[in-house]
Amino acid sequence: MTRQQALHSLNLQTLATSGVPLVETTPLHNLERLAQESIGPAPDAIVNWQALAELRAGSTGQTDMWLHLQAEASVPLTCQRCMAVAQTPLQVNQWYRFVATEEIAMAQDDASQEDLLVMTPQFDLLALLEDELLMALPLVPMHGECPVLPAFSAGAIDVPDDGPGKPNPFAALAQLKKR
Repeated sequence: MTRQQALHSLNLQTLATSGVPLVETTPLHNLERLAQESIGPAPDAIVNWQALAELRAGSTGQTDMWLHLQAEASVPLTCQRCMAVAQTPLQVNQWYRFVATEEIAMAQDDASQEDLLVMTPQFDLLALLEDELLMALPLVPMHGECPVLPAFSAGAIDVPDDGPGKPNPFAALAQLKKR
């Protein structure tokens, strides 16, 4: 089994008992949904990330599984101001607590400050990483300061003629533009 496949079916219990964080570098093209959001092929774009699983004493006296996920990436997106490539930094720093069932997660979700996930024997850590990076994408990607300012031009207004006796609602606007 390759390292990539192992991250798609990770045993969190084993990771937590080892106490050693996973520190990885994943090429952007390996995260297909995130790569689709980027513009063009970015062969050198990478995601640096680490995950640490811990066992902590819970409020009920049982041991709870926790996961801390941190990630950094720079994704090429289209600037919505100038339409050029904008290298957009993404960061993730999130804690998750695992519960036994979906019902428990739904019942505890409103009261808990951390994100709740359902414990599975083989956890897909790369899917979680990709989900978090997708949620970190800006709604409107833009440069802080565009390298080339977009040029706006207003062309001539074509005012349709509605016939005699009927005033055109845009005629007044056309008169203002002529001034």
